[in-house]
Amino acid sequence: MNAQPSPRQNHLLNVLPTDEYERLLPHLERVAMPLGDVLYESGGELRHVYFPTTCIVSLLYVMENGASAEIAVVGNEGIIGVALFMGGGTMPNRAVVQSAGHAYRLRGTIMQQEFDRYGVLLHLLLRYTQALITQMAQTAVCNRHHSLDQQLCRWLLLSLDRLSGDELVMTQELIANMLGVRREGVTEAAGKLQRAGLIEYRRGHIKVLNREGLEARVCECYQVVKAEFDRLLPPAAGVSF
Repeated sequence: MNAQPSPRQNHLLNVLPTDEYERLLPHLERVAMPLGDVLYESGGELRHVYFPTTCIVSLLYVMENGASAEIAVVGNEGIIGVALFMGGGTMPNRAVVQSAGHAYRLRGTIMQQEFDRYGVLLHLLLRYTQALITQMAQTAVCNRHHSLDQQLCRWLLLSLDRLSGDELVMTQELIANMLGVRREGVTEAAGKLQRAGLIEYRRGHIKVLNREGLEARVCECYQVVKAEFDRLLPPAAGVSF
């Protein structure tokens, strides 16, 4: 049976001390996050932040000609809308739901008030932002220097880390948009992984059959990102700054 929905399903909220968590709790609104939903566009004003629990959101950079590429992926480990508390007010990218589910939404004014208290949440969000920047930088390096097979493995593993199961609902066209490549390239790369017995792909569903095999095939970029998140974010058992 699935666990009852709770803001504690988000790692950042889960590791907050009880007093800070309970201060935010009345203001957290559970919202559905359908596949393909756009949370904000590049340059749009941020009015809320989102704490994903069972969904995954992709941050995409969109070119003038409409082409796009994913620069980061955010799931239950993080938050959408870092510019709101970092002082930017708007984001230079698009945020799109990559895997459907739910999140908890918090008004920007409440987030800013809590951030300005200089408590545990402030330090937690700054550390998360550093880890997110690492992911963005490593994605740029990966897209430039590694094969599409390796990029797809990295993308699958990062997505799996943010889900409770081993299956993704994702079309090849959407994956191609995320990776900034042609659909034919994704078809070929996914076919190689399927023939190797690592994944099963059918009608927009990707099921990972052999995670260890993906980890053996992926480039170092996945481990760099994972290690930085593990280093900067505290385990669920407690917070230590």
